[in-house]
Amino acid sequence: MAQEGNQRKGEPLLTVKGLKVHFPVYGGILRHKVGTVKAVDGVSFRLNRGETLGVVGESGSGKTTVGRAIINLHKPMYPDVELGGEILFHTESGQVDTNGITRDEMLPLRERIQMIFQDPFSSLNPRLTVQAIIEGPMKVHMNLTAAQRKDRVLDLLDRVGLQRSYAQRYPHEFSGGQRQRVGIARALATNPDLIIADEPVSALDVSIQAQVINLMMELQREFGLTYLFIAHDLSVVYHICDRIAVMYLGNLVEIGTADQVYKSPRHPYSKALLSAVPQPDPRSSNKGRIRLEGDIPTPMAKPSGCGFRTRCPIAKPSCAQDVPELRDVGNGQMVACPFV
Repeated sequence: MAQEGNQRKGEPLLTVKGLKVHFPVYGGILRHKVGTVKAVDGVSFRLNRGETLGVVGESGSGKTTVGRAIINLHKPMYPDVELGGEILFHTESGQVDTNGITRDEMLPLRERIQMIFQDPFSSLNPRLTVQAIIEGPMKVHMNLTAAQRKDRVLDLLDRVGLQRSYAQRYPHEFSGGQRQRVGIARALATNPDLIIADEPVSALDVSIQAQVINLMMELQREFGLTYLFIAHDLSVVYHICDRIAVMYLGNLVEIGTADQVYKSPRHPYSKALLSAVPQPDPRSSNKGRIRLEGDIPTPMAKPSGCGFRTRCPIAKPSCAQDVPELRDVGNGQMVACPFV
């Protein structure tokens, strides 16, 4: 698996085109539709094998919604959700559009796309042992005997740095960092091609964050994994990601290599995000801090044109007319602003 993944590194694995995820809002006694939350409103990007793409933005920007759309979790949770665009997963037999397909149609792809959830305390079933949690996906997707599943569970515990004896313990017996390692082992159980990591370290202490991030990087090298890494901490994203995509109010505003976005951001929102990263030197000045005016607008009432224009320091009257498209500003760095 790892050798095959490394040999195909750089080939397209996932292509997202014009993704839209709109949630209808109902009100009144008769529960009629009173509005729409445009959580994701036309997002496009590509993800190559062996690559780590980071998706960053404020809370409510839509980054988690993108991740859940890729793994097709919205329809089962919200049957009335309105989906648009394409999510093309590249397989040996061709492209498969996973956007909004049925549960039965998605089942063969579940083993290829796995997810690490944000909260290690609620993402593990407290009634199951660690062995039962990790071997659950194997029972559904892999034709293995009970003995083979047990051996694989013990091997995965070794890979994520946990003792084999932990297999018979329950989640409440572990710390947050250990629980997240169990979640990583579960995600690896079916030999996936793509792992969607939804803020996997935000609920952990800083010292534990570094351990989990380093573990994920080691596993990527060993298994040839591809990550979509969702986070709000730019410094963490810069450490693990090859490319970074910045989201604001359901749209991508900038995408480029980690060095391009972290060291030379071009979009005003990306610059503001970067200026908010804490500096390790207590003597450093915060004069370069960019303070945005106002709060992020609600997705139910997005501003016309550019969604960032109500807080943008360089906004012009024309920004209210059309949603800016991503354009190349040099060396492949894409920015959704005509005035940078």
